[in-house]
Amino acid sequence: MPASALPSASAPGLPLVGITVLDLTRALAGPYATALLADLGATITKVESIKGGDSTRGWPPFEGDHSLYYDSTNRGKSSIAIDFYSAEGQALLKRMALDADVVIENFRPGVMADLGLDPAALLAEKPGLVVASVSGFGSTGPLSQTAGLDQVAQGMSGLMSVTGADADNLYRVGVPVIDIISGIFTAVGILASLVDRERTGTGHTVSTSLLEAALAISVFQGQRYLSTGVVPEPQGNDHPVLAPYGVFATADIPVIIAVGNEKQWRDLCALVGDAALADHPDLATGKLRTEHRGELKERLEALLVARTGLEWVEAFRAARIPTGPIYTYAQVFEDAQVKHLDMVQHVTRADGSDLPLLRGPVSIDGAALRIRKAPPALGEDTESVLAGLGLTPDQIAGLIDAGIVSALKS
Repeated sequence: MPASALPSASAPGLPLVGITVLDLTRALAGPYATALLADLGATITKVESIKGGDSTRGWPPFEGDHSLYYDSTNRGKSSIAIDFYSAEGQALLKRMALDADVVIENFRPGVMADLGLDPAALLAEKPGLVVASVSGFGSTGPLSQTAGLDQVAQGMSGLMSVTGADADNLYRVGVPVIDIISGIFTAVGILASLVDRERTGTGHTVSTSLLEAALAISVFQGQRYLSTGVVPEPQGNDHPVLAPYGVFATADIPVIIAVGNEKQWRDLCALVGDAALADHPDLATGKLRTEHRGELKERLEALLVARTGLEWVEAFRAARIPTGPIYTYAQVFEDAQVKHLDMVQHVTRADGSDLPLLRGPVSIDGAALRIRKAPPALGEDTESVLAGLGLTPDQIAGLIDAGIVSALKS
């Protein structure tokens, strides 16, 4: 029985059933990657330090003693708590690594070797293993040993320089988007390696960093500078290169209107009551509309104040013009489409408490993925994981008594 192949983790029909992952990550990028793999059917064993576990267990917001930061990215996993720096603990880590299909970590470069888990050595013993890592700035280079966090990457990658009201008011994105994107890229690399292993029998090392991920999502903004030398600037809530495309005032609430082609532009002008605006000499082409975006915004808003925001949203949607309101999170979860998609599922934690949790965003064969296990308490599955490795009850009790592992007391 593979490590942590717990009966509760069975997921017939999902594409990653039978794939076991040793998850040595903490905080957000790595746990986000393994949550996605868990959604797809992989068996994830989250290995945490016996001294408090994943650091996010202590991060707000809290519901009682539960960190909701931790809960948001650790669905579908099992937890074992180990003393990483004891010889016995490291021997367990290596045994678990060689029993897995994938090992994923986000330690500082070099720490894996210190733990007796040097990727090259692991691959030498098990050539089919996939070893994935996420770092702040990359595994080599002058900043490779430097701590990196999401907002640092947002700043250094240029993302913050194009986010905000203007050049004097630059903002971070409201969620740790680079951690999330890094986790997605890591999951993609792991999946590609598993596909190649099916063909060749050989595994790979996979790596990315927050800085690389942040640069990768610069798309046309980064390309604009590389090809033209023009340094992009923030455009507030307007699209940087398309107009009208942004936030517009109405009789009551602001709404987002996103015009992406000439038909939508002409339909918009007709709907707001000024069909002739479509042929105004300053607005007749997409390039001109972008150059005169300020004048365009004023003209449209003078017409949009005639009706409420939701009335406009209904009219624009009927005309297939992309549009929508700006929701608070309270409003998001009341939206009919969000409810229809069944994005929120309820799971029960080890202490019996209910947790409403966002599911993964993927559907397989038309069916939305289900959350198969609540985010685990620290050491919740220690005994089951060790039993899956073939340890006897006496051996497991001995490890607990010696402080090499800890187990959640029921």
